[in-house]
Amino acid sequence: MQTIEWQDFEKVELRVGTIRSARPNDKAVKPAYVLDVDLGERGIKTSSAQITAHYSCGELIGRQVLCVCNFAPKRIAGVRSEVLVTGVYDSDNRVVLAGFDQPLPNGARLA
Repeated sequence: MQTIEWQDFEKVELRVGTIRSARPNDKAVKPAYVLDVDLGERGIKTSSAQITAHYSCGELIGRQVLCVCNFAPKRIAGVRSEVLVTGVYDSDNRVVLAGFDQPLPNGARLA
């Protein structure tokens, strides 16, 4: 694996957000949800996420997630995705969301 400098890591803006709404993305080829994520002072941003294996729309509401906030917006299956919600693949290649064990302010930056 290639090593990076601290300055490279600092370029990635990782922030805490709270999912305010989740709905199926009917235009997606692979099952996905459209999420509205509250990032505090940065506002509510939209994301398209393939996280349907472990999560229902209802259980996502209010969940805090870690988001990459400084990718350029990207159109995914008809949705303008403004942030990337992060997670890790489990042994069955299904995404498990990155999260926190304590409540945090929306928009807080990963230190």
